[in-house]
Amino acid sequence: MLELRDLRKRLGQWSLRGLDLTLEPGEYFVLLGPSGVGKSVTLELIAGLRPPDHGQILWNGEDLTACPPEDRPFAIVYQDCALFPHLTVRRNIAYGPRVSGVAPGEVARRVASLAKLVRITDLLDRDVGSLSGGEEQRVALARALATQPELLLLDEPLSALDASIREYLRGELARLHTESSATFLHVTHAKEEARHLADRVGVMLEGRLVQVATPRELFREPTNVEVSEFLGLRNLLPLRCTEPGCGSVGGISLTGAALKPGRSHLWIRPEEVILSRDHPVESAADHPVESAANVLEGRLLGVEDADTLRRVHVTLGNEDLTLEVLLTDARFGALALSPGDRVYLSFGDAALHGL
Repeated sequence: MLELRDLRKRLGQWSLRGLDLTLEPGEYFVLLGPSGVGKSVTLELIAGLRPPDHGQILWNGEDLTACPPEDRPFAIVYQDCALFPHLTVRRNIAYGPRVSGVAPGEVARRVASLAKLVRITDLLDRDVGSLSGGEEQRVALARALATQPELLLLDEPLSALDASIREYLRGELARLHTESSATFLHVTHAKEEARHLADRVGVMLEGRLVQVATPRELFREPTNVEVSEFLGLRNLLPLRCTEPGCGSVGGISLTGAALKPGRSHLWIRPEEVILSRDHPVESAADHPVESAANVLEGRLLGVEDADTLRRVHVTLGNEDLTLEVLLTDARFGALALSPGDRVYLSFGDAALHGL
């Protein structure tokens, strides 16, 4: 188990501000945030490549804060792989255990086993200069795992790769984590990596850890406006609320349990808003009673593709106030809408989240 206690570091005008974090054994934890917030610095502090100004780094209860990198049971994989250019793939993977004094027979066994695990057996005798980006990253993973680390630190390992290779290696990382006994700490700015890989996600903004949650909790229940804006959540609107259960957005009244005094913003989940041509009727089969707690009239502003869905933009009588709704292509086609058409939006408590 990794424990970071009140970890602080100042670099010029930037500072890491009292980071507290615990990783459970065998967990895949993703530290998510934009560039420059301290994700890589945090990894380097954990790895022992930088000394903290304050705080402790503990592994299974042992204080490693002052230990040199070689005495920590950790390994790190960087975005640029940092392979040894003068060594073959085989010798790159073998380097760590060999210099640690592992017997030659055991080194050879580990190399063969890891090459099979990351599917590079046919590359073992290649020069690293002849490898593709995806191949280099798999070699880097094998080299890191060859030392049998208890904690694997991954610093933006997929960000320099093409989209198709990135998606493939994302699946490979999930498989490697399942098949290894190591704890993974992965830093990235890519939300999809966090969504698909993490057991838990920590969002870091401006040198602070501002929310830790499972991916489902994070993307459905962000705790504040900063996190919501970073995640790119749609329909994040300023809220005015003076009594529980009632509020207004841009002068439009809304009701819902998420509306409470003291909350400054409202997030309306676009996938849980029902769009219709006609005012929804509670008895209509496709408009359940609970879905019509709020009914708003608007006009269709435009439509764009959102992967396999359609993102529909609706203006609510004020060009400064628009909402987005996610619809399947079939549902949008059945509505037969054109820009300027009058539409109705209906939603209940499930669609509302106060911040």
